[in-house]
Amino acid sequence: MKVVTQALDDASRRLGRYLLLQFLVNAAYGVIAGGGTYWMGIPHALLWGVLGGLLRFIPYVGVPIAAAFPVALALALFPGWHQAALIFLLFVVLELITGNVIEPWLYGAHTGVSSLAILVAAVFWTTLWGPVGLILSTPLTVCIILVGRYVPQLGFLEVLFSDEPVLPVEVHFYQRLLALDQDEARDIAEAYLKDKPIGRFYDSVLIPVLALAEQDRHLNALDAETASFVSQSIRELIEELGERLLSQNEPVMFEGEGLNGSDPDQTALSGALIVCIPAGDEADELVATMMGQLLERLRCDVRHIPFAPSAKLLDEIEKDIPQIVIVSALPPFAVGQARSLCKRLRQGYRELKIILGLWNFEGDTAKARERLGPGGADTIATSLQQAILLLSETNSSIESNNHTQAPTTLHKEVTATRR
Repeated sequence: MKVVTQALDDASRRLGRYLLLQFLVNAAYGVIAGGGTYWMGIPHALLWGVLGGLLRFIPYVGVPIAAAFPVALALALFPGWHQAALIFLLFVVLELITGNVIEPWLYGAHTGVSSLAILVAAVFWTTLWGPVGLILSTPLTVCIILVGRYVPQLGFLEVLFSDEPVLPVEVHFYQRLLALDQDEARDIAEAYLKDKPIGRFYDSVLIPVLALAEQDRHLNALDAETASFVSQSIRELIEELGERLLSQNEPVMFEGEGLNGSDPDQTALSGALIVCIPAGDEADELVATMMGQLLERLRCDVRHIPFAPSAKLLDEIEKDIPQIVIVSALPPFAVGQARSLCKRLRQGYRELKIILGLWNFEGDTAKARERLGPGGADTIATSLQQAILLLSETNSSIESNNHTQAPTTLHKEVTATRR
């Protein structure tokens, strides 16, 4: 009952919107056609405008029939071909603009039917039912698409006729990288970044792409050459976007809720000493690089360390003695390494604030915290945006006098632990 109700509501909404738009377009078409014939001196201009608007409900053949009457009248009343040619040109220009610019923009955005599907449906329904099928071709195609959407066994119908992309952006991006087509993958990224900020692109596209690549790599579905190409292409794109991010005047990195130029979080993070480290492999390192870029844009004193064994990572951290460490991990394969790394950090740096980034994690963070066990990370974030919001809260809670005393204390603890 729920599925049928949703399907009927969706059908009535789409068809009602389509018929309303079609009426408005044809009415405007009739007004312009009637006004043009009146301006050219053709008698009964109101009749030709109304006839043009009505006949245009019949796709493809309605407009030639509507234009034939005033053209024939012009040939009968005026000497020569001048008036008839102007009327014919008027209908041709109107139809080209309406059919190729206005209608695809309006109907495609509100009915969800692709242009090719409209053409194929017109031929099919006209062959089957004649003129009636031609008039009903688009509404019937909309109904077929909705059947494919709500009946799983007929899902291929929506794929064939709908104008919606079959693959999500992140899957399409990953598919082009698998095809070793870096140029088209960049085109997909640029198209996404026209409407979305870089932080949203990192969270919604690049991190899911890295998760897909990691999954295929651990399943031995990726050969070494393709895996290297995917990683290198993403690394080059991150470096390019990092330069663009630092050169932007507007500090907006996420749309909707989150950071923007007026948020106090930017002030809270300014000057914070933060280190981003990968938990397991190169994919974790790439996400840590993204995190570091966003924090640099917020005026943090941030360093992202390349992937290395845990002992070397701890040595690198000892050089800076940061206030906060972000451990970057892509589930599910990096969770074990992240748990071990967080515990070693906690043993050596007791006062250190540790944020574990379980990027693109879809499960319950409370259960993930139980799996990690006590003595590890202070908080868990599942996206870059959430991590930055947690960072601003964590950094605000650190006392100003601890900013100068913490390095000495931490260094003593590390030295004592190693002795």
